[in-house]
Amino acid sequence: MSTKSNAISRLTNLRRHFNITKQASKGGNEGGRNEGGGNEGSVHENTSAGSGRENSSVGSIKISQEVSTALSNEKAVVALESTIITHGMPYPQNFETAKEVEAIVKENGAVPATVAILDGIPCIGPTKEELERVAKLGANARKISRRDIAHVVATRSSGGTTVSATMIFASMVGISVFVTGGIGGVHRNGENTLDISSDLTELGRTPVAVISAGVKSILDIPKTLEYLETQGVCVAAYKTDDFPAFYTEKMASRKD
Repeated sequence: MSTKSNAISRLTNLRRHFNITKQASKGGNEGGRNEGGGNEGSVHENTSAGSGRENSSVGSIKISQEVSTALSNEKAVVALESTIITHGMPYPQNFETAKEVEAIVKENGAVPATVAILDGIPCIGPTKEELERVAKLGANARKISRRDIAHVVATRSSGGTTVSATMIFASMVGISVFVTGGIGGVHRNGENTLDISSDLTELGRTPVAVISAGVKSILDIPKTLEYLETQGVCVAAYKTDDFPAFYTEKMASRKD
């Protein structure tokens, strides 16, 4: 009985970490602010996109007005990760690249939704100022995967979200498409080290379509594809039978 009580207590505490603020969004009003002030958009209780049903199993996250409106109107929204900003390149190149990627998404008729955590608050669609703040943090920011979310939120820390964490937050608010560069995979000699990216298990458990440039070429691509098959992940390549390796279009591995 005590084991059950402890488990319930841990789950309750985890949910409390996500409920940093409880300000409800009001009908798409612009300029909603969090308790710290100065941020566009609104901090509100997450709802299932397009359904109007409040999902009481998750807590508060900050969604920009543009993303929130697009989701409400069932328009195309594309999630973007932020570790490429914090850990992929130096400032200001990372900031300029982040803005360029968002602009490309807009040019193709969708709304970009970059995901990051700032001061313990998961942000979906940060303002330009917030995006630059993420860029300036650089390697000092936390690199956030699924396992890190609770700790980063509880300690009011800031960081960039990896593929796995970005998928989680995208799914929570009803974003079904996520675009990134290279995903993680099974490392070479992974059958002995068990060094396998959490991106792969997330792909098997979270219903978000991930459009990527394949697996990073330094990884064991054949084993990565085998692991994805084990996880029940559908892998498809566009206009090719070859599985890309991040910056390389063709590898020896072919998709089925």
